[in-house]
Amino acid sequence: MKFNLKFLLFTLFICTISIAQNKGTISGLLTDKESNNQPLPFANVLLKGTNISANTDIDGKYSINVNPGTYTIIFSFVGYESVEKPVTVKANETVTLDQVLSSGGYTLKDVVVKNTTSREKETALLLDQKNAVVIKQSIGAQEMSRKGVSDVEDGLTKVTGITKVDGRGLFIRGLEDRYNNLLVNDLQTPSNSPFKKIIPLDLFPTDIVGVLNIYKTFNPNISGDFAGATVNIETSQPKNITKLNVGFGYTTNNNLKKFLLSDDANTTIGTFGLLGNKRELPSVFGSVPSGVKLSPDQYHNAYGDKNWDVDETASPLNSSIGFLHSQKFSLEKERNISYIMSVNFDNKYIFREGVERTFNLGQGNYDNNLYNTTYAYQTTFSGLAGLKYKTNRLNLNFNTLFIQATESKIQDQLGYTNSLANVTNNLIRMNQFEESQYWNTQLFGDYKLTEDGKQTIKAGGSYVKTGFQQPDRKFITGLKLNDDEINMSYGGNNLNRQYLDVSGNFYFSALAEYSIKFGDKEKMNNLTVGYNNFINDMESSYRFFSGKRSIDKNYTADLNTISSEINQDIDNGILYVQEESNGDYKVKLNQFVNAGYFNLYWTFGEKFDLNAGLRAESSTREIKYRQLGDPFGSPYRIKTDDKLDFLPSLNGKYALNENSNLRASLSKTITRPVAMELLPINYINADGTSESGNADLLNSNNYNVDFKYELFPNSKEIFAIGAFGKMIENPIERVFKPTANSGGQITTFKNSEQAIIYGAELEMSLQLSRINESLSNFTFGFNTSVMSTDVKIDLTKQGNELENSTHRQLQGASNWIINSDLKYDFTLNNAWKNSMTLVYNVYGDRIFAVGSSGIDNIYEKSFSKLDFIWTSNLSKNIELKFSAENLLNPYYKKEIGKDSTIDITESSLIVRDYKKGVGFSVNLGYTF
Repeated sequence: MKFNLKFLLFTLFICTISIAQNKGTISGLLTDKESNNQPLPFANVLLKGTNISANTDIDGKYSINVNPGTYTIIFSFVGYESVEKPVTVKANETVTLDQVLSSGGYTLKDVVVKNTTSREKETALLLDQKNAVVIKQSIGAQEMSRKGVSDVEDGLTKVTGITKVDGRGLFIRGLEDRYNNLLVNDLQTPSNSPFKKIIPLDLFPTDIVGVLNIYKTFNPNISGDFAGATVNIETSQPKNITKLNVGFGYTTNNNLKKFLLSDDANTTIGTFGLLGNKRELPSVFGSVPSGVKLSPDQYHNAYGDKNWDVDETASPLNSSIGFLHSQKFSLEKERNISYIMSVNFDNKYIFREGVERTFNLGQGNYDNNLYNTTYAYQTTFSGLAGLKYKTNRLNLNFNTLFIQATESKIQDQLGYTNSLANVTNNLIRMNQFEESQYWNTQLFGDYKLTEDGKQTIKAGGSYVKTGFQQPDRKFITGLKLNDDEINMSYGGNNLNRQYLDVSGNFYFSALAEYSIKFGDKEKMNNLTVGYNNFINDMESSYRFFSGKRSIDKNYTADLNTISSEINQDIDNGILYVQEESNGDYKVKLNQFVNAGYFNLYWTFGEKFDLNAGLRAESSTREIKYRQLGDPFGSPYRIKTDDKLDFLPSLNGKYALNENSNLRASLSKTITRPVAMELLPINYINADGTSESGNADLLNSNNYNVDFKYELFPNSKEIFAIGAFGKMIENPIERVFKPTANSGGQITTFKNSEQAIIYGAELEMSLQLSRINESLSNFTFGFNTSVMSTDVKIDLTKQGNELENSTHRQLQGASNWIINSDLKYDFTLNNAWKNSMTLVYNVYGDRIFAVGSSGIDNIYEKSFSKLDFIWTSNLSKNIELKFSAENLLNPYYKKEIGKDSTIDITESSLIVRDYKKGVGFSVNLGYTF
């Protein structure tokens, strides 16, 4: 029996070797006729009647191993004509079969070309990730559509190690917004908000996005200003499509409920968010503060008669509408021209309620103990127009992108402030309108200096205008008597207005790059030399106005219609409005960064690729400001910071076999502060809390190392595991700053000494047919990031930020993140295709702000999100999408840690909590 078993195993072994040795190979090169026979990457190669297939690599090459025999091979590419070719394969021989594919288009005078790129497909992006030397991940329009993604921020949360926090942007590898960077079509771009490093990506609808590239390791051709990741948004390419989308959404406790809107927002122009001109600073105050006191006529002319009023209404459904049109035309001599236009508008009604507290530093009791109720109406408008001209050697692109976001907010805070626990019905009402604008115009392209494409140049430039305003931010303070009435008196901080305006005067970025390929025709080396820069010039104006009393008056009025009482007292001389701005009302910032770089890509045989380079960044930063108490018109104080940073990088990839890689990366990068972290502005809230910038902040130096193993079982699957480490010198962190008096907790920013970060990442996308063939329609995606952080604190260098220990976690960093999805594809008939996806995201606790004076850190507690998306192609033209979001509806919480060094006398450590609600939405798309 043993002999027979050994004989059987030996026979099977010999047969296996014989079969392997007798196989033949079909290989070749696919080229694109529309691009002067340049290599065609990501095309499909299939043996007809079998499931044996391959994709061409980035150089258009493919290879398939098959048993000897005669086959029909099918070459295909989305938007191109498929071609079938017979081929005979003999044992131990390689058959070379090259093919040229064409789109089958016609000239402009006939009809448009029916062509679309597959770069946005999941399989193409996975192949791109496989072949790249740097550690990168991408998500395209196809995958975002399948997962029900409506904006860029949502799309990025499907990538390993990325989560978003409501209103606070993206956290990548557990690191918050300030450690990340954004490019649009390879060009550096600013934020529309001084409170964020990059523009909130939930403002970018997916209609205008083709591919999102996420670089977690540094390469010299991108800005060195990141430690988490750099996100590069490639705007949509023309696809010969005209599409209309209409959507509606309902969120529990947010829609079809009681809702408060300021009187001016409850209008037609308010519905579209067009209130900027209505609430801008009245001209009577002038461009420079003068302490002007308004007469009754000046007040009425400046503000009208209902400017404090709030309308009680009901919130309708959220809604959205989008229109996309793009076209491509063939011209003579293998040239083509294409254009794209996209317009999107959406609005949301958001209701939040929950506690909002601050602790009295050094005492352990509540300073403010308030119950916060917020009604926020948000609008987003975006428009993209693009034009592309292409020849066999030139690609030239022009894009202009406009985004406007607005929020009309009514916020009521009820409870006590300044530790006055015996007065629990103190009411603070805020009536705020916020508007941000972002206009980015770009011209970029590339040109082949030689006909074979071995020498190329790439160049581009962008001009960006940004604006951020909180005009006429109004506060009323008094005692709430019942649901409708408030008892108040004039004076103090009981009737205040603020005007914050942060204007980006201009932002210009440019790039120029020369690249040359050389070496073996099969494995080309590449040298790139380039230059890029950006100039950012911005200024802020922050002005204050108070309602002052001429005669003492205490009165009770209806809170929502209080304007009539105020107008009457203005007319009777009891009340007047006067500016109380200080000499520090204006701050100016100018940054100029020049960078030169070189990068060498070198291949060592068939297995090993190396990418090494150096970037030199010269930066000049100048802040002009006046301090509190400086007189108007006095010379600006000037704070300058000039630096020259040398940022090396080394990326290596070793191909273990055709389907797996080992990667390693070493680099140095920097982190620059966010504008409001840096500018010496004290942003004040009505409850006495404030956020203050720190002009003495230094850039962080980041030293990064990454290792990764990748396995690509097929064109749709990936399994990857990696490890990373970082040492950050002078990390920038949010901290509490003690104040001399009770009340008025200040949040500010500082540099700590050093942070050490290390962690691991796991990513997989697997087809469940591996478990059982009955699960062939299911795909499971999972990624996680776990890490540990340690910040070294020198207690002798603390200044006013009195920390409690010498070691802690890095502010803003989560120790773990999990993203997962389960997809089910099915077809009810030939035209009715469906995809269901269940998506789950969760992150661990992280420090929101570092504690001080005996109070432990404020922690942002773990938050999980479960979504369900059903996309159904009812026909060739009609797509229906249903989404159910935040199905678990957990509390979002911020909480003081349990390791305070002083006695806490309060029963709850929660300082902020609310629920977002469960959202349901339907979107109908029609393609013409």
